[in-house]
Amino acid sequence: MRLDKLLANMGFGSRKEVKQLLKQKAVTIDGEVVKDASIHVNPEVQQVSVYGEVVQYTEFIYLMMNKPPGVISATEDNYDQTVIDLLDPLAQHFKPFPVGRLDKDTEGLLLITNDGQLAHNLLSPKKHVPKTYYALIDGEVTEEDIEAFKLGVELDDGYVTKPGELVILKSGSTSEIELTIQEGKFHQVKRMFESVGKKVTYLKRLSMGSLVLDENLELGEYRELTEEELASLQQNNKKKE
Repeated sequence: MRLDKLLANMGFGSRKEVKQLLKQKAVTIDGEVVKDASIHVNPEVQQVSVYGEVVQYTEFIYLMMNKPPGVISATEDNYDQTVIDLLDPLAQHFKPFPVGRLDKDTEGLLLITNDGQLAHNLLSPKKHVPKTYYALIDGEVTEEDIEAFKLGVELDDGYVTKPGELVILKSGSTSEIELTIQEGKFHQVKRMFESVGKKVTYLKRLSMGSLVLDENLELGEYRELTEEELASLQQNNKKKE
């Protein structure tokens, strides 16, 4: 990889700004000052430093966010704040995107990355990646609803969903449930409950595949995935190939 591209990718400025760093003798490779922006470097083997600080090269970033309500799952929007707007400038520099979408008013687990292959694997219908949600329902959720979801319900457009696993946590005029589905149709959880005459009043995603929301994350907060979390996601996807 060209030196100027590596440093630009790691947030040290545009290629023009990187050339200024080189002119200032701020960049070294294995301890030797380098002035040529076009020189090729292998960051896995060679040590690149800027003003004595070692550059830790990273190609991909993997962030877990506890998405707040009122923010949309998109990279940019002319009207609403996006989940990418909540990231710090360095994270934004990697040009990440949300893996799948949560409705504007839905909270909870959202994976944000620039790893297109991992995103494809998690979203591919062929992979059947389970997603679990917690919801408050206006209306009493019954055993009949559990059986209906287990078979698949017909949505308002005629589509019949794949089986879903519905668990009643609390039943009453307002019910608390957990629902695990393997699809991601538009407003799917809300539409599934509408198909049985009930309304979702609060929705939060708890997990996606092996990735479980860190309850220590406040709404709007995010953190990098641990090595274990990332390895588990990648391994689970390999098993499904």
